[in-house]
Parts: sequence; structure tokens; C-alpha cells
Amino acid sequence: MKNFFALVTMTASLFMLAACSDSGPTSEAASDGMTLEQAVNENPARDTSNLERDVYRNPIETLRFFNVQPDMTVVEIWPGGGWYTEILAPYLKENGKLYAAHFAQSETRDYYVNSREQFAERVANDPAFSAVVMTEFAPSGDSEIAPPGSADRVLTFRNLHNWYMNGGIEAVQSAFESFYTALKPGGILGVVDHRLPADRPDAHMESSGYMKESVAIEAAKAAGFVFVDSSDVNANPLDTADYPRGVWTLPPTLGLGEEDLQRYIDIGESDRFTLKFKKPESS
Repeated sequence: MKNFFALVTMTASLFMLAACSDSGPTSEAASDGMTLEQAVNENPARDTSNLERDVYRNPIETLRFFNVQPDMTVVEIWPGGGWYTEILAPYLKENGKLYAAHFAQSETRDYYVNSREQFAERVANDPAFSAVVMTEFAPSGDSEIAPPGSADRVLTFRNLHNWYMNGGIEAVQSAFESFYTALKPGGILGVVDHRLPADRPDAHMESSGYMKESVAIEAAKAAGFVFVDSSDVNANPLDTADYPRGVWTLPPTLGLGEEDLQRYIDIGESDRFTLKFKKPESS
């Protein structure tokens, strides 16, 4: 009988330890702020037009794949107008921290300047963004996106192709090196971008807006990361990646205007790879 009670006690202890683990949804449930579902589906900070794109961008599934928890320090790279920031800022506000590494202040091109100014204005005036810490990022520059070794997660959504088109593979690898520096040992880098089919010439990456998944993986490895896993959560088999204006032919840009409009609307947003990398624990 004594052995029986000892076994029951040990079993109960193991269940309690499992319940306290931060590797699953239980840690999210313990948050005093929004759950991820609330941050996506019941969040007044989200623009209506952004909500309509959830069907293509799958934010709940994507952030779960990267195991983003509400008590983490997260860096979002080049948040642009704040599509993902609208989700991450309220989700992390109570118990975590969000760095928004926007375009560099040294940028002079109108798009970059205006985008950063608009984002900064929202940080200053939108209560949902009030805890966001703005930093900056330039792929080939010496950017401190967050204090070294401070981040649990670094996330970049549809940015690699820009760096490749403007600076080649060296710019992509330099970007990954900056992310590596910001992450804690054991931290995760999450990457989403438009997928160029593996059998296409590498030259197509120079102007199409599409990237080869294998190129992204090798660049991350060269920066010191360990490849962990990939997901097809953002895959779109209807995307053939061979359009007159590259990926910008598809929604949301619809670069050809009225020409074959319904065809491109029916295809939807691009086929995307979703990759997870880890900074080694021993770093």
C-alpha cells in the first residue's frame, strides 16, 4: 500500500511539472493578457483589410509553429505597416516584449522614410502599440535590432527576397548574422517568404520577388543557425511563380491592374515557405 501511494504521489508531481511547462499552450493560458486566438480574432487593433488576409497568412498556425509565447521577447524585422505587429503587440504587451526593427533612419528613399514615420506615429498614438520598442535594421549594416542575446524569437515575414534583390546572398547572410547576435542561445528564428520552385534558375531570384527555400536554409546555416523544421502552413499550390510582374502580380498588390484580374484573385497570395531555425544552446 505504501508503494502504491508513493506511485500516485510521483505521478501527480509529474503531471504538475508538465502543466507548468512553457513548451505548450498551458503557458499561454496562464497569461494575463490576450491569448493568441484573441490577438488574431478578437483584437480591435487589427484593421479590417488585414483580417481579410488571414486566410492566406495563417497567423495563428504560423506563430504556433514558431512557438511564440506571450512572455517572450520577440523581434519583428521590417514590420512595414504593422500587419503582424497588430497581432504581436497586444499579445506580448502584458508579459513579454516586442522590438519592431523597422527601416533604418538613414534611409532616404520615400517609401522607406514614409513607412517608418507612419509606423512611429502609430507607436506613439495607438494604445495597442504603446509598449512596442522601435529599433532599426539594414541587412548589410551594423544594426542592433535588440540587445545582444536578449531575444527568444526573431521573426521575418516576406523580407528575404528584398535583401537578395538589393544585395545578393551576402545581404541575406548578413541579415541572419544580425538575427543570430540578438537571439539568446536556444532562441528561434522564424522565416516566411515567397517560394521559388527548386527547378527554376537562381537568376529568377534577382527580380521576381521569389526565393528558393534551399538558398534561405543554406544562408541561415552559414550564419551559425541549425535548421529545425519547415511547414507548409503558408503553401499555395495554385501559385506558379511565373508572372509578368513577379510576385507583385498576385494579391495584395495586383500589379497588372485589371488585366486578368480575376485569374490572379483566384490564385490568391503567393506560395510561401515557412522555416524554423535555432541558435545553438552552446553559443
